[in-house]
Amino acid sequence: MSGCARRCKHGLVKFAVSVSKLVTGTLNKDKLDDDLELSIVCHRPEGLEQLEAQTNFNKKELQVLYRGFKNECPSGVVNEETFKQIYSQFFPHGDASTYAHYLFNAFDSSHNGSIKFEDFVTALSILLRGTTTEKLEWTFNLYDINRDGYINKEEMMDIVKAIYDMMGRFTYPALKTDTPKQHVDAFFQKMDKNRDGVVTLDEFIVSCTEDENIMRSLQLFENVI
Repeated sequence: MSGCARRCKHGLVKFAVSVSKLVTGTLNKDKLDDDLELSIVCHRPEGLEQLEAQTNFNKKELQVLYRGFKNECPSGVVNEETFKQIYSQFFPHGDASTYAHYLFNAFDSSHNGSIKFEDFVTALSILLRGTTTEKLEWTFNLYDINRDGYINKEEMMDIVKAIYDMMGRFTYPALKTDTPKQHVDAFFQKMDKNRDGVVTLDEFIVSCTEDENIMRSLQLFENVI
């Protein structure tokens, strides 16, 4: 995978870690009160046991995540505008709105224009503790903007440009006019095994699993919560 593609994945995982810290941040004020605070959590999602079975989080972790989620989003759902505002906090020197739009759509599993706690924790579970295949499938779906089962060059160009906009003046190396196209060409040179102009999920997974750097990056944040 090209350097830019690796940066896509790193930025995505960085956001997952950051959001998990954001929603659990109130616990950091006083570590000695953690057990007490957990014991008085009164707003819990329906089917907590079901979420525990469906994700890689235990009941205590789900309680912490839900309490933080409700603190940040009292209505219990996150719309796209709120999501963009939260995400932009982690990239203050650039314009993260376009990439946040793509990311929001990936989190919005029901495609109804909002992210519920169940959507949030399911995606977080995959990004932080999912299998290699689960993580790569989720990332592929992020890049597959029109959700037709393929990544084409136009989609990848949109993603790359969104990442450079997000990184802003701290982009390194400095962005040149033809840099996004170079990254996209490198991406397809590596990923498009049969040279048909699109990248399938199978091609994406095979190419990523062949890259030691990508495999190493997938394991960095498995136990951040």
